Amino acid sequence: MTDGPHSLRLDRVERHYAQGEDRLTILDGADFEIMPGEMVALVAPSGAGKSTLLHIAGLLERPDGGEVYINGEACGTLEDARRTAMRRQAIGFVYQFHHLLPEFSALENVMIPQLIAGLGQKQAAERARQLLDYMRIGPRASHRPAELSGGEQQRVAIARAVANNPYVLLADEPTGNLDPHTSGYVFDALTALVRQSGVAALIATHNHQLAARMDRAITLEGGKIVPLDLGAHL
Repeated sequence: MTDGPHSLRLDRVERHYAQGEDRLTILDGADFEIMPGEMVALVAPSGAGKSTLLHIAGLLERPDGGEVYINGEACGTLEDARRTAMRRQAIGFVYQFHHLLPEFSALENVMIPQLIAGLGQKQAAERARQLLDYMRIGPRASHRPAELSGGEQQRVAIARAVANNPYVLLADEPTGNLDPHTSGYVFDALTALVRQSGVAALIATHNHQLAARMDRAITLEGGKIVPLDLGAHL
């Protein structure tokens, strides 16, 4: 692994699960890093450990061995309060379903993580408007999720994920529920946001066309993280 600046690094990460009397190995010495402003596609079949990798990178699960570094800080053995603070401040999550709060407007949904982090209401609203404008959804800021299209909802979810200026953005099939045209539009907005903000983005997707537009692609083989040549899959 390099010693240069990076936002996310996994160093010899191990993850095992008990399966009856057997031990199921999901990650077996997994090494990986993403630099600021880099977009990496995670393309792996179901059951290969994709969700486990995202959960460990997002500090939702602890590794059984090895270490997870977020912006240089070792996080594998942090106490719960610090891990929660790191998730809130340093990591943004985007899921296949937007998970917006239905009773709040688009603007309020993007404000909420900032308010939880202690930002004042005026500053939170100003940043939320800037992000929604950047995602080309500013005119819909006062609308609730039910009044937005699927693509609009997902763009709000992306804006919310980066509202607290995280070091790392983890996305699990962020365009999986969208039609091809809308999917491309949302992906373009996501790409622009990653480049502009400098966040390190790990994006799980089954869409090889979208994966090929990222900086590089990886997959999981035998519990290891390995480069993926998408040219053979397109």
